[in-house]
Amino acid sequence: MFKVLVTDLISDFGLQQLIGAEDVELSQITGLCEEELISIISSYDALLVRSQTKVTRRVIEAGIHLKVIARAGVGVDNIDLEAATSRGIIVVNAPDGNTVTTCEHTFAMMMALARHIPQAYAKTITGHWDRKSFLGVELRNKVLGVLGLGRIGIELSKRAAAFGMDVVGYDPYLSKERADKLGIKLLTMDEIIRTADFLSVHTPLTKETHHLIARPQFNVMKRGMRIVNCARGGIIDEVSLMEALDKGIVAGAAFDVFENEPPMADHPFLKHPKIIVTPHLGASTLEAQENVALDVSEQVIHILRNEPFKNAVNMPVVPTDLLNKLQPCFALCEQLGNSLAQMTDGAVREVAVECEGKLADLDASLLIPYVLKGLLSHHLGSERVNVVNAVHLAKSRDIHLLVRKSVLAQSSTSEITIRLKTTIEERWVSGSALPGAQGRITRIGPYPVDITPEGYVLLISQNDKPGIIGRVGNLLGNNGINIATMQVGRNEIGGSAVMILKIDHKASAHVIEALLEIPEIKRVREIIFD
Repeated sequence: MFKVLVTDLISDFGLQQLIGAEDVELSQITGLCEEELISIISSYDALLVRSQTKVTRRVIEAGIHLKVIARAGVGVDNIDLEAATSRGIIVVNAPDGNTVTTCEHTFAMMMALARHIPQAYAKTITGHWDRKSFLGVELRNKVLGVLGLGRIGIELSKRAAAFGMDVVGYDPYLSKERADKLGIKLLTMDEIIRTADFLSVHTPLTKETHHLIARPQFNVMKRGMRIVNCARGGIIDEVSLMEALDKGIVAGAAFDVFENEPPMADHPFLKHPKIIVTPHLGASTLEAQENVALDVSEQVIHILRNEPFKNAVNMPVVPTDLLNKLQPCFALCEQLGNSLAQMTDGAVREVAVECEGKLADLDASLLIPYVLKGLLSHHLGSERVNVVNAVHLAKSRDIHLLVRKSVLAQSSTSEITIRLKTTIEERWVSGSALPGAQGRITRIGPYPVDITPEGYVLLISQNDKPGIIGRVGNLLGNNGINIATMQVGRNEIGGSAVMILKIDHKASAHVIEALLEIPEIKRVREIIFD
């Protein structure tokens, strides 16, 4: 008999699978403090929580029989994932349960924004019958731009099309074929900003998407744009948005999320006549709460019964005999994927992992999730991508995965090559990892290099001509950027080459543009290694 503990309020409907399971003994005890939870957790095989219960390292260490911790929702910041992973405890969540609810809230906000419903309501209940101040616009025949075409973005697009809107979207991982089937025209983000009438963001919040829409984007934005953000606070620069509203560039905005929540009482969004706000209600429906509970209840049963499951958010189990051999390669593969994500353009279509030397006789398919984690996290966010769900996320985006082996009899190293094909180009990087040592990137395309994957790296594709190194060094120095190390990879004198500069801090867009003005330089990419 499996013992399952539920410590947050969840309806019987959401727990019906656990209640009806003959091999499960269910206990619901809410309102426990950490010490109280620690005192009883050793008796349970599974723990099911919402956001109230804090599953700390002490709780996890006391749960000597725990096999699974389930979060009835998306975020797992209340669970110590590192502690759970180190104890071999699977952590699952419910990423799909909020999709429709968040989509519907986004659409409701867009409609309210188009017709000034909150403002009209607020004035009407004060006794003012004002039909002239709230002239709205129709959604029909308007262009909706969707940044991020994951589950929520696609659902929003379907509803917008039903209202007669023309939907354009941007997502580097959605194929044109699938977009065509969905009736979505794929454009660049810049094209969307310049042409859309409404804009809705549905990307995760990452280093790359923080202030994705800021002053440079507002400066070229189509005048009269209406913006909706029910995704994550911080994707849109709030200060720049206020400026755009006051200048008339943006006609109105609807926000369910803030960069800092809850917002301060004097936050300008709360008083601006062209902004409508809600207190992060995207997932707040009865159905969503029940759906996430049903999802994780099902996964708990599968895990306890040793059956296939989904939506794990921590490390997968690797056979013990392979773990020691592959462990040095895991971090390297993630960084190889991360570097390729930052040096390529276009939607990813194929990822190939090639192993040489000592790795050639191993199950190198175990490396693919780590490559994909580094690759996909760059666009989807590290909180959404892990080594358990990375393959599923890739396949759902029509990314073809390959493993190739090349046995080199005289090779004494373990070299891994990752080849990436996109809709625009093909690039590859290689690396080597030895037990007890940090992995190194040994080749970028045809050029031999030696890079420790850490910090900030400028990758400059150039023609091999005298004086370029000096010009680049002077330019960076004049902009206050210190060079830690520098190397050049080339195959022949005077041909194409790659310059690798490890710098002390991030280069600005201005510096990148200045480098590209040097005639011999063909391409500049900044690679940021976490």
